[in-house]
Amino acid sequence: MSLLRENAVLAVFACLTLGYLVGKLRVGPIQLGGICGTLIVSMLIGAQHVKVNADVKNVAFALFIFSLGYIAGPQFFANLNAKGLRFGVLSVMEAVLVVGMALAIGKGAGLDTGTASGILAGSATESAVVGTAQDAISKLPGITPAQTQELQAHVATAYSVCYLFGLISIVLLTSQFFPMLMRINLRDASRQLWEKMRGGDASLADDETAALPVLVGRTYLVSQGEGSSIADLEGAVGQDASIEGVKRSGRVLDVAPDLRLRRGDQVLVVGRRQSVIDTGRDLGPETPGVPGLDSPLTVRQVVVTDKSVAGHTLGEIRAHHMDATEGIYLTGIQRVDQDIPVLRSTELHRGDTLTVVGTGAKLSRFTGAFGAKVRTSSADWIYIGLGICLGVLLGMVTVKVGSANLALGTGGGCLITGLIFGWFRATRPTFGAYPPVAAQTMKDLGLSIFIAVTGLAAGPDAGPLLKQYPVLLPLSGIGMVLVPAFLGLFIGRKLLKIEPPILVGAIAGQQCSTPAITAVGNVAQSSVPMLGYTITYTLSNFLLPITGPLFVGVFGLHV
Repeated sequence: MSLLRENAVLAVFACLTLGYLVGKLRVGPIQLGGICGTLIVSMLIGAQHVKVNADVKNVAFALFIFSLGYIAGPQFFANLNAKGLRFGVLSVMEAVLVVGMALAIGKGAGLDTGTASGILAGSATESAVVGTAQDAISKLPGITPAQTQELQAHVATAYSVCYLFGLISIVLLTSQFFPMLMRINLRDASRQLWEKMRGGDASLADDETAALPVLVGRTYLVSQGEGSSIADLEGAVGQDASIEGVKRSGRVLDVAPDLRLRRGDQVLVVGRRQSVIDTGRDLGPETPGVPGLDSPLTVRQVVVTDKSVAGHTLGEIRAHHMDATEGIYLTGIQRVDQDIPVLRSTELHRGDTLTVVGTGAKLSRFTGAFGAKVRTSSADWIYIGLGICLGVLLGMVTVKVGSANLALGTGGGCLITGLIFGWFRATRPTFGAYPPVAAQTMKDLGLSIFIAVTGLAAGPDAGPLLKQYPVLLPLSGIGMVLVPAFLGLFIGRKLLKIEPPILVGAIAGQQCSTPAITAVGNVAQSSVPMLGYTITYTLSNFLLPITGPLFVGVFGLHV
């Protein structure tokens, strides 16, 4: 341990390595995850008086919370509509309930501010609350440095216990118990809802035929159907296939809608497999690849920025923008770093990342109409640095409410500026680059380092606090998950009339629980629950971190 005490870099990355290894442990549908594993390992190592400068924790947390806001920004503002606010009832209910229950438990049991805040963070299974609460504690009036350190350590310890029991509770509820309570088979219900939402549109086919590629290109020798125009052939299959090349007497022709085929023409058809085969039946026998006729397909990721298509379904967009979508095949949609179903009824939001396939020229036309190409170039650290600086300054603003001094702190301030900067970048993608992979890496790395340093600092105080509250902390973690989850189930089914597979995803999202939605997806064997998860997850990722400074301000100084 002396080596770890003398080398902060070694200590931090040892915690990350061992923590993520522990996080891979799985019992049934329960997996601890890297963050929980890192906290447990770092607290054990910290108990041997291994510490790292707190400034490392503060920098890491600022990077994490800004990146979190940046990623969620486009979706957060996109969900400020009737549908998003309908699901948002669950997120608001979650935030109000966990704060109220944490206040009741803290006051009733005579807990100190740190322990009560840790119960809030752990029971909400939201790691960001640890940082915002610890930051708020450091700004409490009349508190000594020793008291600050002790209370912040209590936040981490209470969080670790409540998080563990809260995690187990929300995973079991959403993936196992709630489907039984609603008397559904989650897999069958998700599949039925998938088929219903598809609306019979084969152009938005599912990804269940993994053994065969969804998109194909084939060449045919015209021996029948001569005289048919390109427009006639493509019109017969809608937008499921397109004619990408025609070769006649050794010469490649320009493909135009009014071009009529002749016997002996060689035709390249690209599109979804069944539609390509159907088109081939109208043309003639399939041939091997034709030199000079091959038109390579390009895969591109495009972020949606056009506000005219935001809020519209894929079916509506295809119907009203046929010129821009002709010859373009959508194979994936990613929202808030989660894959969602490619369905006729799926609404697009600003900030959605689309994976599209087509020829280079058609992809350029599509990208120009709807968004911008996702670039993997280096991040714009002027833009990112400005956002973090403004977030820190915003967090310093203090508002006096009664006897309480309320401030967002670094976490709350950087979360808000991250949301705004991420949204602004999505609407004007010509500057302020923060590639999705880079943003996700910074979010994960920042949180991991923050948790590691927090756990190291909490290690020496963890044992006494656990001995003091061996029953209260686990019960709080379970109870503060059960009440909002069951209330969310009631509101979602009886009042909001949300479909069961989407509702269980929404409940996992109101709790900001990635392990829960992972377990739900594994049981459902479908991405349909993601449709509810992404909305509540985005809104809760804003609301729950803000509860940290709010809770500390209201709870006051209790040591």
